[in-house]
Amino acid sequence: MAKIDTDVGQLVDMISRGELRLPELQRRYVWPATRVRDLLDSLYRGYPSGTILVWDSQQDVPTKDLAVDQAKGAFVPKLLLDGQQRLTSLAAVTRGQPIKLKNRVRPIDIAFNIDHPEGPPTDVIEVEGDEPTAADDMDGDEGDEAAGEPNLQERLRKRTFVVANSSLLADSRWIRVTDIFGDKTDWDLLKPLVESPGDPKYDIYSKRLQRVRGIKKYPYVMHVLERDLSYEEVAEIFVRVNSLGMKLRGSDLALAQITARWQNSLQLFEEFAEECEKYWFTFDLGVLVRALVVFATRQSRFRTVGSIPQDNLSDAWEKAKQGIRFAINFLRSNAGIEDESLLSSPLLAIPIAVFAVLRDHHLTQVEERDLLHWLFLANAKGHFSGSSETVLDNDLSILFKGGSPADLLSALEQQVGRLKFEAGDFRGRSWRHPLFPVTYLALKSSGAKDWRSGLTLSLNHQGKTHSVEYHHIFPKSLLRTAGFDAGEINEIANMAFVSGSMNRAISNKAPNEYLPGIIQGRGEDALRGQRVPLDASLWKIEDYRAFLEYRRAELATLLNDFVDGIAADRTPPIDVATLIGDGESARIEFKSAARYNQHTGSVDKRIESAIVKSVTGFMNAEGGILL
Repeated sequence: MAKIDTDVGQLVDMISRGELRLPELQRRYVWPATRVRDLLDSLYRGYPSGTILVWDSQQDVPTKDLAVDQAKGAFVPKLLLDGQQRLTSLAAVTRGQPIKLKNRVRPIDIAFNIDHPEGPPTDVIEVEGDEPTAADDMDGDEGDEAAGEPNLQERLRKRTFVVANSSLLADSRWIRVTDIFGDKTDWDLLKPLVESPGDPKYDIYSKRLQRVRGIKKYPYVMHVLERDLSYEEVAEIFVRVNSLGMKLRGSDLALAQITARWQNSLQLFEEFAEECEKYWFTFDLGVLVRALVVFATRQSRFRTVGSIPQDNLSDAWEKAKQGIRFAINFLRSNAGIEDESLLSSPLLAIPIAVFAVLRDHHLTQVEERDLLHWLFLANAKGHFSGSSETVLDNDLSILFKGGSPADLLSALEQQVGRLKFEAGDFRGRSWRHPLFPVTYLALKSSGAKDWRSGLTLSLNHQGKTHSVEYHHIFPKSLLRTAGFDAGEINEIANMAFVSGSMNRAISNKAPNEYLPGIIQGRGEDALRGQRVPLDASLWKIEDYRAFLEYRRAELATLLNDFVDGIAADRTPPIDVATLIGDGESARIEFKSAARYNQHTGSVDKRIESAIVKSVTGFMNAEGGILL
């Protein structure tokens, strides 16, 4: 294996000229901006950052571009096996180009603190897990966060690189890294900070800018695999290299083995992922690979994926697509789950997919009801939050042996102990807990609305003004000042779901300041809909713990009613528009409303009143008896 000494600048140029490309077995670019920030900080300080591994292949193997602009080179490119995330990030930052992901672009905007303190870094690098957290796409209290972090700017000034934003860049001490690598001179960048190039600080700042530009001279060792290796052997090397360093998840390594045996399959997976995304479900390729393995092996682990024949992989993929399509339709239409952010784990889709394929998409009414019942409870109870493969394999064993959704429910009860919700379940639980998305779904189902526009809750509202955000009813800044700890401050019981415009309008006002205005404008039902107490004594900071006790109990009742309604084969809420017609239809609709009210206690009183008036008119006209 040859070894070549190179540097960041030369590697970025190779990417630009198309001399470095990716083999099909490589995963897509996945780094968040924070990882790019940390990489730049390491290179700026001269810290080690690994090596680069390429394959100098002359074979006709499937390739793809990196997530930045690349020319079409005239020669067969080297294939990048280890270093994609680092080199893609560095190419984007040093060339001032955005990252290209499918049909969208994402700029990487990192700011450099020209006035950073000398010495080692003061912040500890955060290590993130593989699994996305429920409701990551649901924004929080932007206004409250800014108002409640008086020391934020002070903490940022201790950093050398940060992810940029407009308010930060308004301070001339923060300079875009892409501007440093661009055409601007030192004087162009520093003149807002110094009076002239003769200023003593100019020399200090200028040396720091040169040190940033010096990142392009950062040395890397590029290991080059021999040309005569087979594609499958290179895939095995790729898996081993990444397994040793734990840089990739098991699904990424499995994907590499699958694409090595089944060439051009990655395109099929990516095309199906895009199809799912059209229906607002963004499934990581790892979930789709997991579904493929499930249908090929009747279990979820990746241990034997390298030995599955290509024909079996192809057949299993067709079944996986059929099942996932059903699961998405079931989640959206039957469960009202608008996208994957409302799932505590995307693995919840797999048992649904398997059961649908095993039943050839023919579900009885009881099976549909039980599957929906299992879904909401498994979602709320964090069914896959522990040993996910073990739990999933247990579910799969039940289904592949001919079990039903009712059997899944029994297994879930054995796992979690009880299926009912209690007020104590919400104690100390934040938006990261599986209860959070199900609380949103239950509130949405019961008719909760935005406190400003009156729009019913939905993640699909158009425009940022109406996008749903979670709002701290008691602002974080006020609670911190009053001495409450983070666990109490960030409880689900302290959160309502409102539009972005309402969230920003409230900012960090105390509840006793803004809730009376909501009642005046939207009525008491606005608070009832979000299970917020009408008792004004519970709106005071000093009574915050009493407020939490009240709302924990309310939310537990809400979730129990919500789930019990599913188990009892509930009827959907009544639309007043359906009452236009003859008296007999009004009689039927009222009976449905009564049954729905019996199960959930959630019929809107105004709708019920309208139904009663319609049925009363029918009684007066026909002289009949109501029910």
